[in-house]
Amino acid sequence: MLINCVAYQEGRKVADIARHDIRSYLGRPGGFVWVALSDPSDDELIEMQEEFDLHPLAVEDARHGHQRPKLEEYGDELFMVLHMIESTGDELHVGEVSIFVGPNFVLSVRSRAERGFHDVRARCEREPELLRHGSGYVLYALMDAVVDRYFPLIDALETELEQIEGRIFSPKASARANIEALYWVKQKLMTLKHAAGPLLEATGKLYGGRVPQACTGLGEYYRDIYDHLIRANQSIDSLRDMVLTAIQVSLATITIGESEVTKRLAAYAALVAVPTLIAGVYGMNFEHMPELRWEFGYPFSIWLMVILDSILFWRFRRAGWL
Repeated sequence: MLINCVAYQEGRKVADIARHDIRSYLGRPGGFVWVALSDPSDDELIEMQEEFDLHPLAVEDARHGHQRPKLEEYGDELFMVLHMIESTGDELHVGEVSIFVGPNFVLSVRSRAERGFHDVRARCEREPELLRHGSGYVLYALMDAVVDRYFPLIDALETELEQIEGRIFSPKASARANIEALYWVKQKLMTLKHAAGPLLEATGKLYGGRVPQACTGLGEYYRDIYDHLIRANQSIDSLRDMVLTAIQVSLATITIGESEVTKRLAAYAALVAVPTLIAGVYGMNFEHMPELRWEFGYPFSIWLMVILDSILFWRFRRAGWL
């Protein structure tokens, strides 16, 4: 579906144009055309391929989707794939935006993503002195918007992790539930890592040394995106380490709990074993057992059981076993 098709001249919007008028605006000096599509049909992609003379391999990647974030060069044209991560309830939904950039055009193809780039277009149109750089600045603005949308998700996962950590040592919390929650956080972090990690290499090609023609003169802007990606990746890696540590701590609490149960069972078994031993001795059918005919034999054996069990109970309670 076509979202926008706008022509720009010297950094300022000229007009919203029809698709069949695109080619007439491409030849104008100092101008470019910015087209935005959302979940386009094959016919729409073929039409854009013919209007902008796009490389067939890049168009095929955009059509099939599910690509790894990357940057590819086809002559003086660029093809970039970005992952758009959106939160839907407790899950993260992964969409894509494929961006075709040429000297006089930008084509963004959004797939499986709800949030668009209306705010990015409005921002660019408010800054004509920067938009005068042409299609390279539009690519920067789109990349910057996508990367900046990662940070609220990272902050939300950090808050979720802190809440789970607070429950780890709570006696009412289930250790199994904590481990399951930590595992889901780890999965979400991997989703973000798969989106932000590959972009480091791709963004590094857009500043310093040889850069594509469309990105000339915008090195400091792409370096800013690179810095943001480094910060995002460092945050993701730190959270992953914290998740792994929290999982290990949760498993350790389970082991400690099992050890406590084992100690209690051993203590109760010892308390039962003492009277059982005494009763077993006097339950043997031997003739010559002096205590059997003693007047105080029965109360003596009962008090002996009580005293020995009391001593054991005191020792176990002092050791923390009971």
